[in-house]
Amino acid sequence: MYIALAILHVMIASGLILIVLLQSGKGADIGAAFGGGSSQTVFGGRGAATFLSKATTVLAILFMVMSIALTLLASQRGGTTVVPEDRPQPVSSAPAAPAPQTPAPAAPTQGAPTPQAPAAPAPGK
Repeated sequence: MYIALAILHVMIASGLILIVLLQSGKGADIGAAFGGGSSQTVFGGRGAATFLSKATTVLAILFMVMSIALTLLASQRGGTTVVPEDRPQPVSSAPAAPAPQTPAPAAPTQGAPTPQAPAAPAPGK
Protein backbone atom coordinates (compact mmCIF):
# COMPACT_ATOMS: atom_id res chain seq x y z
CA MET A 1 0.00 0.00 0.00
CA TYR A 2 2.90 2.34 0.77
CA ILE A 3 4.35 1.86 -2.71
CA ALA A 4 0.97 2.55 -4.36
CA LEU A 5 0.58 5.76 -2.37
CA ALA A 6 4.13 6.80 -3.25
CA ILE A 7 3.42 6.28 -6.96
CA LEU A 8 0.19 8.27 -6.64
CA HIS A 9 2.14 11.01 -4.86
CA VAL A 10 4.65 11.22 -7.73
CA MET A 11 1.78 11.43 -10.24
CA ILE A 12 0.14 14.25 -8.26
CA ALA A 13 3.47 16.12 -8.08
CA SER A 14 3.97 15.73 -11.83
CA GLY A 15 0.45 16.98 -12.51
CA LEU A 16 0.99 19.96 -10.24
CA ILE A 17 4.20 20.87 -12.06
CA LEU A 18 2.48 20.55 -15.43
CA ILE A 19 -0.49 22.71 -14.39
CA VAL A 20 1.78 25.42 -12.99
CA LEU A 21 3.86 25.48 -16.15
CA LEU A 22 0.73 25.76 -18.31
CA GLN A 23 -0.38 28.93 -16.58
CA SER A 24 0.63 32.21 -18.11
CA GLY A 25 2.33 34.92 -16.11
CA LYS A 26 0.83 38.28 -15.16
CA GLY A 27 2.47 40.07 -18.09
CA ALA A 28 1.18 37.74 -20.82
CA ASP A 29 -1.76 40.01 -21.70
CA ILE A 30 0.56 42.92 -22.47
CA GLY A 31 2.50 40.76 -24.93
CA ALA A 32 -0.74 39.77 -26.70
CA ALA A 33 -1.82 43.40 -26.91
CA PHE A 34 1.33 44.36 -28.83
CA GLY A 35 0.97 41.61 -31.41
CA GLY A 36 2.24 38.58 -29.50
CA GLY A 37 -0.54 36.56 -31.06
CA SER A 38 -0.65 33.88 -28.37
CA SER A 39 -3.76 34.51 -26.33
CA GLN A 40 -5.40 31.63 -24.46
CA THR A 41 -8.63 30.82 -26.19
CA VAL A 42 -8.69 27.08 -25.53
CA PHE A 43 -10.85 27.38 -22.41
CA GLY A 44 -12.45 30.70 -23.24
CA GLY A 45 -11.38 34.22 -22.42
CA ARG A 46 -11.64 34.05 -18.63
CA GLY A 47 -12.21 30.31 -18.17
CA ALA A 48 -8.58 29.29 -18.63
CA ALA A 49 -7.27 31.15 -15.61
CA THR A 50 -10.15 29.94 -13.45
CA PHE A 51 -9.81 26.30 -14.52
CA LEU A 52 -6.03 26.23 -14.15
CA SER A 53 -6.07 28.03 -10.83
CA LYS A 54 -8.70 25.64 -9.42
CA ALA A 55 -6.75 22.64 -10.71
CA THR A 56 -3.61 24.05 -9.08
CA THR A 57 -5.43 24.48 -5.77
CA VAL A 58 -6.85 20.96 -5.82
CA LEU A 59 -3.55 19.34 -6.75
CA ALA A 60 -1.67 21.38 -4.14
CA ILE A 61 -4.07 20.26 -1.42
CA LEU A 62 -3.80 16.62 -2.57
CA PHE A 63 -0.01 16.91 -2.60
CA MET A 64 0.07 18.19 0.98
CA VAL A 65 -2.36 15.55 2.25
CA MET A 66 -0.40 12.77 0.52
CA SER A 67 2.86 14.09 1.96
CA ILE A 68 1.46 13.95 5.50
CA ALA A 69 -0.07 10.50 4.92
CA LEU A 70 3.18 9.08 3.56
CA THR A 71 5.10 10.55 6.49
CA LEU A 72 2.75 8.95 9.00
CA LEU A 73 2.87 5.59 7.21
CA ALA A 74 6.66 5.66 7.02
CA SER A 75 6.96 6.37 10.74
CA GLN A 76 4.69 3.42 11.60
CA ARG A 77 6.34 0.91 9.26
CA GLY A 78 9.36 0.32 11.44
CA GLY A 79 12.72 1.32 10.18
CA THR A 80 15.10 -0.97 8.42
CA THR A 81 18.76 -0.27 8.06
CA VAL A 82 21.33 -1.10 5.42
CA VAL A 83 24.10 -1.19 8.02
CA PRO A 84 24.56 -4.70 9.42
CA GLU A 85 24.54 -5.23 13.17
CA ASP A 86 27.87 -7.11 13.25
CA ARG A 87 29.90 -4.47 11.43
CA PRO A 88 33.40 -3.78 12.77
CA GLN A 89 33.75 -0.75 14.98
CA PRO A 90 35.77 2.14 13.53
CA VAL A 91 39.31 2.55 14.78
CA SER A 92 39.62 5.66 16.89
CA SER A 93 42.59 7.96 16.61
CA ALA A 94 42.84 8.30 20.40
CA PRO A 95 45.79 6.50 22.02
CA ALA A 96 44.94 3.13 23.42
CA ALA A 97 45.04 2.53 27.15
CA PRO A 98 48.27 0.87 28.30
CA ALA A 99 48.09 -2.85 28.88
CA PRO A 100 47.90 -3.90 32.51
CA GLN A 101 51.25 -4.87 33.90
CA THR A 102 51.64 -8.49 34.91
CA PRO A 103 53.71 -9.33 37.97
CA ALA A 104 57.09 -10.97 37.48
CA PRO A 105 57.09 -14.76 37.79
CA ALA A 106 58.03 -16.15 41.15
CA ALA A 107 61.53 -17.51 41.67
CA PRO A 108 61.74 -21.24 41.05
CA THR A 109 61.80 -23.43 44.07
CA GLN A 110 64.59 -25.82 44.82
CA GLY A 111 64.46 -28.98 42.76
CA ALA A 112 62.29 -27.49 40.01
CA PRO A 113 63.92 -27.26 36.59
CA THR A 114 64.61 -23.75 35.37
CA PRO A 115 63.47 -23.00 31.84
CA GLN A 116 66.32 -22.49 29.39
CA ALA A 117 66.20 -20.27 26.32
CA PRO A 118 66.90 -22.05 23.02
CA ALA A 119 70.40 -21.66 21.61
CA ALA A 120 70.93 -19.11 18.85
CA PRO A 121 71.87 -20.44 15.40
CA ALA A 122 75.52 -20.26 14.41
CA PRO A 123 76.38 -17.22 12.31
CA GLY A 124 77.43 -17.66 8.71
CA LYS A 125 75.21 -20.54 7.69
